[in-house]
Amino acid sequence: MCVEYDYRIVRSKRKTAAIEIDENCNLILRLPMNYPNRSIQSLLESHAQWIEKHMEIQKQRRLNRRNLSKNEILQLKSKAKQIIPKRVEHFSGIMGLKPTGVKITSAQKRFGSCSGKDSLCFSYILMQYPDEAVDYVVVHELAHIKHKNHGRDFYRLVESVLPDYKQREKLLKERLK
Repeated sequence: MCVEYDYRIVRSKRKTAAIEIDENCNLILRLPMNYPNRSIQSLLESHAQWIEKHMEIQKQRRLNRRNLSKNEILQLKSKAKQIIPKRVEHFSGIMGLKPTGVKITSAQKRFGSCSGKDSLCFSYILMQYPDEAVDYVVVHELAHIKHKNHGRDFYRLVESVLPDYKQREKLLKERLK
C-alpha cells in the first residue's frame, strides 16, 4: 500500500515519531533528529487510518468553529475570571490540593494546564462549553498538582471527584454549545 500525503517535517531532540494534524488540516510529522527518511513512508502507511480519521475530525472542527468578535472575547474572558477561580477554590477544597496561582489565558489549543510549580492556567474558550465540562477541566488540572502525568493514579483521583468524568470529557470534543 502506498499512501500519498502532503506533510511537513519538524525534527527535534525528541525520542519518538509523532503525527499531528493542525487546525488548518496540515499534516505534520514530528521526528527525532536521527529518524531515517526511508522510514517515513512506512510510518504514514501504518497510521493511514488514524490520519484519515483525524483529518476528517479536524475538517469538522473547522466547519464548526466560530470566529468570535472582540466584544465576545472580552465577555468570555470576563466570565472566565468570575467563574473559574471559584470553581478552582471549590474543587481545591474537595481534593485537598491548592494551586500556587490561577490565570485565565487566550490559549487556543488547550483548555487548561498545570505548571511544574503547580500554577494553573485556563483558556477563556472554556466558557463556550457546559458547566460540567468546565468542572472537568478544573478537576483535571488540579489532579496534575498531585500527579504530573495521565497515569492510572491520576485518573483514579479525577474519578473520585467526578465519577462521570468520561462523559464530561466528551463534552469538550463535541460541538460548542
